[in-house]
Amino acid sequence: MVVMVTKTKRAERRTDALSKERIVEAAIEILDTDGESALTFRALAARLATGSGALYHHVASKNDLLTAATEEVITGVMTGLAPGDEPRAAIQAIALGVFDAIDAHPWVGTQLAQEPWQFAVLPVLEGFGQQLQALGVLGPAQFDCASALLNYILGLAGQYAAGVRLLAGVTDRTAFLATVADRWADLDPARFPFLRQAAPQLPAHDDREQFLAGIDLILAGITATSGSRRSSAR
Repeated sequence: MVVMVTKTKRAERRTDALSKERIVEAAIEILDTDGESALTFRALAARLATGSGALYHHVASKNDLLTAATEEVITGVMTGLAPGDEPRAAIQAIALGVFDAIDAHPWVGTQLAQEPWQFAVLPVLEGFGQQLQALGVLGPAQFDCASALLNYILGLAGQYAAGVRLLAGVTDRTAFLATVADRWADLDPARFPFLRQAAPQLPAHDDREQFLAGIDLILAGITATSGSRRSSAR
């Protein structure tokens, strides 16, 4: 009986030492290293040197765990932003922060693309909204503009999620894109004149710079539209 009591106490001490934060941290480590398919409660329990039952005390399912891990990454992006930036720079910083998070944690792109209105998305949408208010965008247009920025980012998330599956095992991105560019260059010039012209740019293009160019285009449109609306309001 003494031995059984001792084992129970040890198990209780290990369970009490766990926290949801530590479990989520370990889950992120597995996701970053081995991908979403490797995240199981058995693998997580082994990493944390505990039993699966102890994990279920804090997290109900793998889906809940992925949701919490995504929220942790995006919250880190939003809390890491420098305060005091002017609105346009702040919007760029939010967008690039999410871009870099998806680049560093491709599974985040998958999660964001699957459920656009999940809680992890809300701080990003709120951040855009507050900066658009500071930029002088009129009330009724703020939601449309914030949604346009968010949808652009979620489109990136979906693209990254698809790219991770498509490019699994590809080690040389430039070589892969050069092959695609060669196919573009061979397209019918009457049907695809633009793609044939753009083909040489594809292999060496910078995804981050291209992403920021898109944000700048959206901001230019927002600025022009909000300016014309203020003029007509006068």
